[in-house]
Amino acid sequence: MPHKKNPIVCERISGLARVLRGHVVPAMENIPLWHERDITHSSVERVIIPDSTILLDYMLKKSVGLLKNLIVYEKKMKENIDLSYGLPSSQQVLLAFIKKGLTREKAYKIVQAHAMKAWDTKLSLKDLLMKDSKVRKILTQKEIKECFDLKRHTKHASKIIERVIKL
Repeated sequence: MPHKKNPIVCERISGLARVLRGHVVPAMENIPLWHERDITHSSVERVIIPDSTILLDYMLKKSVGLLKNLIVYEKKMKENIDLSYGLPSSQQVLLAFIKKGLTREKAYKIVQAHAMKAWDTKLSLKDLLMKDSKVRKILTQKEIKECFDLKRHTKHASKIIERVIKL
């Protein structure tokens, strides 16, 4: 897509990840017969071990280059997330209800009703939950806000990127 900045590198890494995962099956098939080492083991290993390590090295170098030059438009990302009215956080709300003792089925019905209302009315799911007195008897304002805190998804991102770049 013309509007993307790194489509070739990202797509290449994603595609090669499939190839690398494809080496898992032959490796796993070697395990049951380790005590009976024969040519079926070594022939597979002679191909998948060097291919996997070379491929992984290449993918890591491409990932490092991508991350070193990565530009993040936080404001635009937030705008895009806000277009969803908070619906991606519905799972966190569901889990918060379950932690409070509701059955999954009951929690699901409550969250789904509010999520559908948010979608239909284009109102924030968080605001709808905050205004519902029945919800507020189960979850505090703080607990509801925590469900929608995007930092829970990104709190380790900087550390992970730093570790990859050090490779």
